[in-house]
Amino acid sequence: VAPMCSLFWGKINKILMIIFMILLMFAILFGNFLTLAVVLGTKHFHTPQGYLKASLAVADLAVGLLVVPVSVYAEVSLVLKDAAAAPAWTAQDSQHTASLHPCAIIGPVFAGCTLVSITTVFLLTMERSIAVLKPLHKESVITRRRTMMLIGCSWTGSFFLALSPLMFNKHMVLEYNACSRMCNYASGGDEFQSQAWHILLLFPAFDFTLLVGTVVTNIISFTTIRHHSKKRRRLTRAAEQTASGPSFSDIKAAKTIGALTLGFTASFTPVAVFVVGNVAGNQWCTFSFFAFWILATSSCWNVIIYSVRDQKFRLRARQLLMFSKIKTSA
Repeated sequence: VAPMCSLFWGKINKILMIIFMILLMFAILFGNFLTLAVVLGTKHFHTPQGYLKASLAVADLAVGLLVVPVSVYAEVSLVLKDAAAAPAWTAQDSQHTASLHPCAIIGPVFAGCTLVSITTVFLLTMERSIAVLKPLHKESVITRRRTMMLIGCSWTGSFFLALSPLMFNKHMVLEYNACSRMCNYASGGDEFQSQAWHILLLFPAFDFTLLVGTVVTNIISFTTIRHHSKKRRRLTRAAEQTASGPSFSDIKAAKTIGALTLGFTASFTPVAVFVVGNVAGNQWCTFSFFAFWILATSSCWNVIIYSVRDQKFRLRARQLLMFSKIKTSA
């Protein structure tokens, strides 16, 4: 009876996990398609900051379109079929090869899009810090051309770093991990396992360097905002208020990017801890699932943060949703 009961609850847990993945996938798709519709379809958002937000939405959208559906397909296959009939690429054997190996694409896509997201948050923070610290120079320093070049460099550099473990270590492979329920990097041989894993430290080192820089820049910006707010309260004339520092919209945008930074820092930290723990020889199977899927959920946070913090974004999103509803009913 006990084995049957255990098997039953195991099935229930897998079904609940699949439901969570499907709901997350639709949340990511809905939120980021809405963000792109607002940013690209509204002239007000055709700014350097808007282009950076669009780049961030595309990176998050790739997670919802490619990464999460592969995990859903793999888990549904494992629930409906026995291990022998399950997709070959879900085998937990680094030496196993399959004619079609989705993880060879999905693994670098997830890693690359995560790096793009963190890099874009850093660029958003720098853009807002210039607007707050040097409001008179922001138009000349922050241009659309420079922003587009930085976005291109962000994507190129992020995916190069995502592929670097495979390029620089022949013993590193990609496989579907039974713990994280995602396509992850793995060592192709026990003899070189320690050496192979150490190259993955590039990811947390790069991400935490950017995140620390982002947090420090936010602290400097918020200190300036606080000083400016105190100064503004002491001023009485409107002309003096206008010339005293950054505009109210710049200050509000800086606070929005600060909230975005906190969200990404909180979502990436568990994965960084997991990678470092793996290099040290720890398995942490249950923890790996929560770490990677907390990171995946960050792909649908952006639209929530924008909707809460940015009134113009919220109003435009509501207009688009209402228009879509009226068009559907008609």
